Amino acid sequence: MPLPIALNPTVWLSGQINPSDLPALAAELGLRRIVNNRPDHEEPGQPTGEDVRAAAEAAGLDYVAAPVSGFPDEVAVARVHEALIDDAPTLLFCRSGMRSAATWALAQRQRGVDAETLRAQAHAAGYDLSRLPL
Repeated sequence: MPLPIALNPTVWLSGQINPSDLPALAAELGLRRIVNNRPDHEEPGQPTGEDVRAAAEAAGLDYVAAPVSGFPDEVAVARVHEALIDDAPTLLFCRSGMRSAATWALAQRQRGVDAETLRAQAHAAGYDLSRLPL
């Protein structure tokens, strides 16, 4: 199980997670919440959102569905914004982590965080948001 990449002290990004890894991830990172930015059925064999939700809840984690296809829409950004408002340790995931990074950055802009600060945090985690309109 590869460890997710930290964006800041309370937010991590990851590609697709395996539901069976959630208890270990929760313990290792001190997670309280999982945000799923991946739509169901993008590719054969991926766990469904329901699979991840059930595993998250069994591990004592909150679960938020905020699927993104292409550019993050207002609904996904609003769900991520709401999920992160309490600064609880949270893991966001999609196929590669890129859509999660973009959705996180757009949600953080709603909180008034400077665009260049967000781009720098994402870059340090390996995600290029230079073309994202923040």
